Amino acid sequence: MISADLYVHVSTDEQAEKGYSQWDQEERLRRYCEINNIIVHKVIMEDHSTKSFDRPAWSRLLAEIKRPRASGT
Repeated sequence: MISADLYVHVSTDEQAEKGYSQWDQEERLRRYCEINNIIVHKVIMEDHSTKSFDRPAWSRLLAEIKRPRASGT
């Protein structure tokens, strides 16, 4: 079965007020995964500005993805 990590990002209060809150995004992503039989492994939340791509949670996720895995896993 397919699994996924969900990345949820809102950078401004205005986005949150217009229905793009982290909670709303997570719910939509989880619903998509459920419909498509995708297991949610973990949810990564980020609320840093989009003025730069200095996003700590995103950087940690990328580092984890790029980390070599032991053979057989």
